[in-house]
Amino acid sequence: MSETLVLSNAEIVTADQQFRGYVVVQDGRIAEIGEGRPPEKGIDLDGDFLLPGLVELHTDHLEVHFMPRPKVEWPAISAVLAHDAQVIGSGITTVFDALRVGNDYDDEKFGARMKKLAEAIAAAKGQGLTRAEHFVHLRCEISCADAVEEMQPFLTDPQLKLVSVMDHTPGQRQFTDVSKWKTYYAGKRGASEAEMNERIVRRRAIHEQYAEINRREIVRLCRSHGVTLASHDDATVGHVQEAVADGMHIAEFPTTLEAAQASHEAGLKVLMGAPNVVRGGSHSGNVSARTLAENGVLDVLSSDYVPTSLLMGAFALGHVPGIGGLPGAIRLVSKNPAEASGLADRGEIASGKRADLIRVDAASGQPVLRAAWREGSRVS
Repeated sequence: MSETLVLSNAEIVTADQQFRGYVVVQDGRIAEIGEGRPPEKGIDLDGDFLLPGLVELHTDHLEVHFMPRPKVEWPAISAVLAHDAQVIGSGITTVFDALRVGNDYDDEKFGARMKKLAEAIAAAKGQGLTRAEHFVHLRCEISCADAVEEMQPFLTDPQLKLVSVMDHTPGQRQFTDVSKWKTYYAGKRGASEAEMNERIVRRRAIHEQYAEINRREIVRLCRSHGVTLASHDDATVGHVQEAVADGMHIAEFPTTLEAAQASHEAGLKVLMGAPNVVRGGSHSGNVSARTLAENGVLDVLSSDYVPTSLLMGAFALGHVPGIGGLPGAIRLVSKNPAEASGLADRGEIASGKRADLIRVDAASGQPVLRAAWREGSRVS
């Protein structure tokens, strides 16, 4: 039996326009979109926005639930469900959970823990416990001796859809300014100045020994397994040229306008953090997402470490000249990331697409999620 859902009296935002109207959903797909009144009675959204469900490509937030304190490991499925609740409550109906391999600070290994998390994601999905759809995004720290060894078990996981190649060595990319590296890691680790200096020497030595070898092998493995690749923290045109040569599709968090422009011109989808938008700039002192938007080289927003920032960031950019109004801003968190990751069945309110939809009240100036549907079924 077919199931029909009618959502009416909504401020609908499609990929290229905004209007008051209705959406008809049948069997989990968008069957009809129209202006004015629907052909049959439906759920009255009282003028709230009806948007496509948000698509999140890079969130580290699952780890916060899995390791809420140093040396504390929470039950993995419980962590996944807590994360899922926060994600769907932020309007995100498709999420790429970022799991890390290779350590960016010391010698502690994360691969086995991250594999446990990936298995918990699969188990929760298999039991029908998750409300958003979850995939895995593997973050590979190339300046680490065992980065390749730790990433290999993930290559046969059907959940793996994206791999980013990272290098957080002091003096490199995000941390070209070593003082920013010290501030960031001292805050996380509570280390002394002497400990920071010793760690800098060690991290640079590891970089020299492993970074290039690991990058080449990780890229080779991903390309042979058909996994989408993302560069991370590109700072120069040279970095971008390397990413293009490696066949990468996404440029995550470029640190300079120069690198973002080169990435965009080369066809890479430029991804920036929504917290950068909400806070008004980068916490590391790098280029702001708003600057990239104003220059027409911002393609995708990611919530990074604050799930609610994705919706907030999109609404904040709706008035930036050249972004294309609210439809253009919403593309940054829906259609663009869906297309960048190969998910052509979702990300916009269009006939035939998956009915992943969210109801948002922005009357107070703050976008507030009122409801969410995934493939036409109410999940929030």
